Parts: sequence; structure tokens; C-alpha cells
Amino acid sequence: MAELAGDPAQILRESFAQARGKARILLIEDEALFARAVKKRLEKAGHECALAGTLANGRELLRNSPPELILLDLRLPDGNGFDFLAELRGDGKAPPVIVLTAYGEISDAVQAMKLGAADYLKKPVDLDELLLTVEKATRTAELHHRLDYSRERDSHAVEGALLLGESAPIRNLREQISHLARIAPAESQPNVAQPTVLITGETGAGKDVAARLLHLSSANRAQPFVQVDCASLPRELIEAELFGHEKGAFTGSHGARPGLIEAAENGALFLDEVGELPLELQVKLLNVLERRKSRRLGSVKEYTIGARIMAATNRDLPQMIAQGSFRADLYYRLNVITLTVPPLCARGDDIVLLARHFAEQTGRRYGLPPVVLAADALPALCAYHWPGNVRELKHVIDRAALLGGGRAISASDLGLSPQPTASHAQNEALASSVLLHGLTLDGAERLLIERALRDCNENVSEAARRLGVSRMTLRYRMEKYSLKGS
Repeated sequence: MAELAGDPAQILRESFAQARGKARILLIEDEALFARAVKKRLEKAGHECALAGTLANGRELLRNSPPELILLDLRLPDGNGFDFLAELRGDGKAPPVIVLTAYGEISDAVQAMKLGAADYLKKPVDLDELLLTVEKATRTAELHHRLDYSRERDSHAVEGALLLGESAPIRNLREQISHLARIAPAESQPNVAQPTVLITGETGAGKDVAARLLHLSSANRAQPFVQVDCASLPRELIEAELFGHEKGAFTGSHGARPGLIEAAENGALFLDEVGELPLELQVKLLNVLERRKSRRLGSVKEYTIGARIMAATNRDLPQMIAQGSFRADLYYRLNVITLTVPPLCARGDDIVLLARHFAEQTGRRYGLPPVVLAADALPALCAYHWPGNVRELKHVIDRAALLGGGRAISASDLGLSPQPTASHAQNEALASSVLLHGLTLDGAERLLIERALRDCNENVSEAARRLGVSRMTLRYRMEKYSLKGS
């Protein structure tokens, strides 16, 4: 095959090599002339290639410098390649093997595949065909490596995805997630996608934990969980990061690269802080949700999206729609099913439960003596408002445990600042409500919210500002007491 500058096959091979980088390849072949030709062609394509003329030399190179791919002749001076394949089969971390042989019988091909060979080529081998086979095998191996990494990472993340707590709001959330995880398309409808989920809640409340728990509870838990922080991706690169690109799609795109949407495969794609997406990307995301198809930048080839799509936000999307910064059609497409993660201050005794869990976790992680909470720390934890929610609580406990030298964490170790003084609106509301005497805490809170809403003509945003809480927190409490506002 001619290697012309405009040869599509050559361009494809180069883009594969550049996208993936160099691969370390071990060639076990006793025909010296053929071995040198293969080595030269592989190195020209950017790979590293080590030669072994016998199985003994191959085993030594495999031990001393583990390759990412093995090219194996079946007939060698000191043994049979099938025996070598059988040895590799017992090693879960063995690299993929492409078998090369002049004895291209069907029975040999079947046996090689049964023993785990990635591919089978009959001599004489076309070097360009060999190169494409090598690129395909290395890309497949890399995808498997990423998937194994994702599974291992998720297995360690199970503890962090437990949504610990016994409060009514958190129990209700866990039940919703459990129910949603059991929903699956009918076997007769394999192309039906999992329903889209929108997760709302304050910053640090645990929206990402809820998303991961939903994934780990579903039938696709072994597939990748890809989390995209929409707020941290550079604006000029976010489209390429999400959708991927082909070589030359834009200045600086020297190789093909799959996007995060494509990397989710048949697992889960979690778009954290989706409200931060630019309007022009919101249109593309809506198209992806509607058609369940996408394509890389610079490509005309579409691929089907099999992942469950979840999105999270701490922003008021309806208000953003009114301001023109978020698309209404995207909101309605995301908001098929909504999960609300309650703020920490609404979870009662869960604060102490979580604090003890984080203290134990920190002690175990850093090999400290058992870390416990002193008696005076408990009321301090419960009295604090926790504007940063669970994330803030974890950081506070981590700091206190690490600086405490293994002793019990006291209230002073927590370093919690005094609660902000009440606003004028709060003082006025409390002062005019002497009937608070004799009410429960819930009753007093409901009365205060009703008064604030009435004074603000049922405007929730204004009432939240007067009460010194976020709109999301006020909405949560209004739902709790079945109150309405505009």
C-alpha cells in the first residue's frame, strides 16, 4: 500500500498513533528478516518494539520490561506459542496478544482465540494491515484499562456514596433513589433510554453522592460513572471536552480524542452544576438528550449514547430561565425526575452521625488512634448553621482530627465561628410574635416563614433574603410545611 501524504488509511493510522501515544510492543519471532521489518514499521509509526527470537527470551523481556502488546509466532525453536498463551491466560494483567503464524489453519485460529488472543494474522502479513491491527488492539486494551480503573475507583467510592443519616428527609431520598434504580426499559424496548434525573440542593449538600449512589444501585453499576464539573471546565474548551474531537477539528487538536459523553459508554454521565453551561452548549446538550446521539467535533459520524444522564445544580433554574440565561426547553428535558438533597441544617441528628463517621474515616486514613468527639462538641455541631453543608462538616472534622493529635475533638477544636446576628427583618418578626411561647421549634419556624412571605407579598426570593437563607433552603422548608409562594 502506497504511503502517500493524502492516503486516508495513512492519515487514519497517524491519528490513532497520535491520539494514543507510543505503545511498548514485544515481538516474539524467530524469522530475523521478518522481525526486523515489523520492528522498523512499528517504530516508524511511533511505537517502541523489542525483539525476542525464543520463548525464553520473550519471558525474560516480559518480566523485565512489561509490554502493552505482544506479537507472537506460534512455531518457535524452544516451544509452542499456544503454551505461552496458556501461561498468560492465568495473569489478569497480561497484555493483549496478536498471533502470527505461517500455519494459518482454522483449528489454530480457534485455539488461539480460546486461549485469549486478541487477533490472528496469517503470514505473509501485510505490514500496513498489521499496523492497523496493532492500533486496534492497543486502543481496545486502553479502553478496558480505563473501564477497570473506573470500576476500581467506584468500588472505593461506595463508602462515600452511602448517604448516611436517619433523618426523615435523607431516608426519603434514599427510598427515591432505590425506586429509581430499579426502573429499567422493557426487554422488548432495548433502545429506550433511562429517564433523565435532575438533582437539586445547596452547595456541598451531597448532590454528587446522590448521583453516584443512583449509579451504584442500578443494573449498569459495572459501567463507567463519568462526572463533569461544568463550572470548572474552561469556556473555550468545554465543547471539545464534552463532545470530543477529530484531528484538525480546531487549532491545537493534533489527534482524535473521545469526549466525556462518549467515555460514559453505557454507564452514567453526571453533569454537575449544569446551570453554568453557556447558552450555545445548552442547545447541543438538548439535542443530545432528545436524539440520544452525538458526534465529535470535526466528524460526520454519529454514535449512540447509552449512558443514563444526570444533572445537578444549586442554582434556581426557573429564575435563570426568566433572566434568559438558561433554556426552558433544556430545563424541561432535564427535569423528568427530580431528586432534592436536603441541606445539612435540616437533617437534625444526622450532623452528629456524620461527624463521627468523618472522624473515624480520617483516623483510619491517616493511621491515627481512634478519633472521638468530646461531649461539648456535640451541641456546638448542632447549633451551627453549616452554610457549606456536608462538605464543610467533613473539612471541619478532618482539620480537627489531624491537628488534635489523636485526642477527643472538643468544641474549641472545631473552630466554628459564632452564628451571624439576626437581621432586622428577623428581629422584627420574632419580636412581634410573642405567641411563639409554647410552640414547638417546627411551629415557630413555620410562623416565621409565614410572616416573611406575607410581608414580601409571597415573593420567595425576597423572603429568603430577609430571613438570611438561600432561596433553595426556604423552598425546602416551605415544602416541609406545605406553604406556597410565588
